[in-house]
Amino acid sequence: MSYIPSTQAERQEMLRAIGVESFRELYRDVPQEMLLERPLDLPEGMSELEVQRVMSGMAAKNRIFPTMLRGAGAYDHFIPAIVRSVPAKEEFLTAYTPYQAEMSQGVLQSIFEYQTMICELTGMDVSNASVYDGASAAAEAAAMCRDRKRRVTLISAGAHPDTINTVRTYCYGTGDELRIVPLKDGKTDPEALREMLTPEVASFYLQQPNFYGQLEDAEALGALVHEAGAMVVMGCNPIALGILKSPAECGADVAVGEGQPLGLPLGFGGPYLGFMATTTKHMRKLPGRIVGETVDAKGERAFVLSLQAREQHIRREKASSNICSNEALCALTAAVYLATMGPEGLAECARQCMAKAQYLREGLCAIPGVELVYGGASFHEFVTTLPRRDEVLAALEAAGILGGLPIDEGVLWCATEKVSRTELDRAIAIVKEVLAK
Repeated sequence: MSYIPSTQAERQEMLRAIGVESFRELYRDVPQEMLLERPLDLPEGMSELEVQRVMSGMAAKNRIFPTMLRGAGAYDHFIPAIVRSVPAKEEFLTAYTPYQAEMSQGVLQSIFEYQTMICELTGMDVSNASVYDGASAAAEAAAMCRDRKRRVTLISAGAHPDTINTVRTYCYGTGDELRIVPLKDGKTDPEALREMLTPEVASFYLQQPNFYGQLEDAEALGALVHEAGAMVVMGCNPIALGILKSPAECGADVAVGEGQPLGLPLGFGGPYLGFMATTTKHMRKLPGRIVGETVDAKGERAFVLSLQAREQHIRREKASSNICSNEALCALTAAVYLATMGPEGLAECARQCMAKAQYLREGLCAIPGVELVYGGASFHEFVTTLPRRDEVLAALEAAGILGGLPIDEGVLWCATEKVSRTELDRAIAIVKEVLAK
């Protein structure tokens, strides 16, 4: 059965027009041993009902926890129904890259609104239409900060391990150097940073809050970096920005982060989006595409792809970035979430996250043997010691609770606005019961 919407006669006519008799002739330069001389070894097709049964059986293997006390980069937040329904509309769900502005006004406007909200959230002047995820956003930001004389990137050891590894991979690909700034008491060591800010350093990446949940002194660290003539890239939790100082207020040159908390469900790591925003001064170094607002021939509001480096497409070896696309559907989801929540809703979500994490922290640390590893101010994550860790986490799992993430320092716990006080009390009680045996 053919799925090509042209007849056999039409195809033969097209082949004759270009001077060949068969499709095989189109591939005459391909070595014969590379050509498949037999049909593909594919199983027989299934009916819709059969496919549904197979897929349901696969999905049933997933373990979905009613209560989650784990974050570490992907967070279980409440998602209002409208946030799921709007992006599911077919005009958004099936839309492709908006190269032709006159045919893509709806998609372009959705990206423009997303960019506007990211700028409001970060305090920056301009945002791109998103990149693949938070880790690639950090790596792209580090790349846009480098120049001929400054080729070294510094990154705090308090950044997410996946982010550190992604930036390291980017640096390896371009022949640049990555240096890790050590921590002191769970936060970036300012004295170590000061010593590492040599003339070849282009930028410093700081995550706020950091991987251990600690709130960094972003303004003071940023001042050190700027004194050395380097740029500051600040990785942000977008929910925390509902109550914390914006990257712009902290003096950052580039703000990046993972957009998953903005209405995207947990899904084995994706699809998510990386947001990026910067100041007007650095706008032309921003990778990816930027949607702008203009007027059409009738003087009415219209949207276009207004800025993107051509080197990203056609002179790739000379480009600072090779990202040519964006996570448009995920960005639309984030925009709908932010529009639904509004500034007050986002701030309330952040306050609840912080309060519930504090309640969980106090409850756990009241149990003999459980101690806080880092005592500084935190947002919605924290690290504790935990005797008989595997046994405790297994008991929580048996009760339908996904406990904190085991790390070298202990256990990284997380609480969002979605978890209730009853659920927190139950988790604390289970930990206490296991350790009392």
